[in-house]
Amino acid sequence: MTYLQRLNPWCIIRPFPDMRTLIVGRFRRRVDAEGHLRILKQMIPSVPYEIVFDVMPDEVDD
Repeated sequence: MTYLQRLNPWCIIRPFPDMRTLIVGRFRRRVDAEGHLRILKQMIPSVPYEIVFDVMPDEVDD
């Protein structure tokens, strides 16, 4: 995870039926993500979106 991604942990994702996800946007604050999600749902109401908090560990243990 890059430094910029760590600064913006709140994500709007679009889930797909085969368990894949697409990150639509990253935000620093949850309230920003909620506002953007509200607009997305008005523009494209048939597509499901979710807000998630994306946390990745700095190092992966082997």
